[in-house]
Amino acid sequence: MIDRRQALLRLAGGGLAAAATCALPIAAAASTQVIQAPYGAGFCSLDLFLAHARQLAEDDGVSIELVTTPTFADHITMVGNGAVDVSVTPYASAIALIENGANIRIVGGGGIEGCGLVARAGIDGPDKIPGTTLGTFQMDSLEVMAFDWLRANGVPLADVEIRYMGSIPEAVEAFKARALDWISSIEPYVTSLLAEVPGAHLLSNGRDIYDQDYPDCVLTAQVEAIETRRPEAICAVIKALMRAQHACETDLDSILSAMVGSYYKTSLEDAKLGAANQPLQVDIRGQEDFILSRADSLIDMGYITQRPDPQLIDCAC
Repeated sequence: MIDRRQALLRLAGGGLAAAATCALPIAAAASTQVIQAPYGAGFCSLDLFLAHARQLAEDDGVSIELVTTPTFADHITMVGNGAVDVSVTPYASAIALIENGANIRIVGGGGIEGCGLVARAGIDGPDKIPGTTLGTFQMDSLEVMAFDWLRANGVPLADVEIRYMGSIPEAVEAFKARALDWISSIEPYVTSLLAEVPGAHLLSNGRDIYDQDYPDCVLTAQVEAIETRRPEAICAVIKALMRAQHACETDLDSILSAMVGSYYKTSLEDAKLGAANQPLQVDIRGQEDFILSRADSLIDMGYITQRPDPQLIDCAC
């Protein structure tokens, strides 16, 4: 097996890959504080996308700006070295980055559930997994989910070939091309794969190992911004995400009609199904124990060496 801890250090400590401002930039007034976030992929980022599209923090003097990250490694690098102010990031990535020196805290939630292990036809249970190839994302909650599912079903990790993918679209295309036997993915792409790939089926949606309402991504913020530089701006972003969550809960169809194409490359029909499978939950209170307990898996996987300090979760806003 690869040395995951060394791979993590290369991600967190490496230089920034080329990054560009999202194709939908917002011009901020001179007195407006700009808060930057990396551009994610799943429905756990829907509230951030909507807050950006409608600039829902503008009344509080904050402009939200998204920065494109070509690969997941670029996303993690930007969060780890402080190049962005906030981020909707897998909880596993946040925990591992913090132990390895990233000056961030978890300040809110993203989506709940919405993760899935999708397999090709014929791979319909744990007994069919040995000798197969899994596509996943390094130091991601999706990798932790696959690890936990294998362990829960008594399948040694050594029996699976793991291929780390650079982005969700890359992984989706590799699965469609039969370069992968099964994949850990997130909505709306779980729904898209099940609809578009003949014989594809769901091995797990996470509930069989985590129960319902488990978190996937979390909202992180730089400690400097929280404590000294711009604490009011971080709280304004959280407030905007809560507004976005409420809007999605009351008018989801029209919001998805605006988001699909600009923010999500999937059909509107699949987007509606996917969003139903991964609702938003900005208020992370009540999920702390789950997030912290996943550190045990990260220790076993070699990403971290000890359980994190509970103070890494800061819900002061």
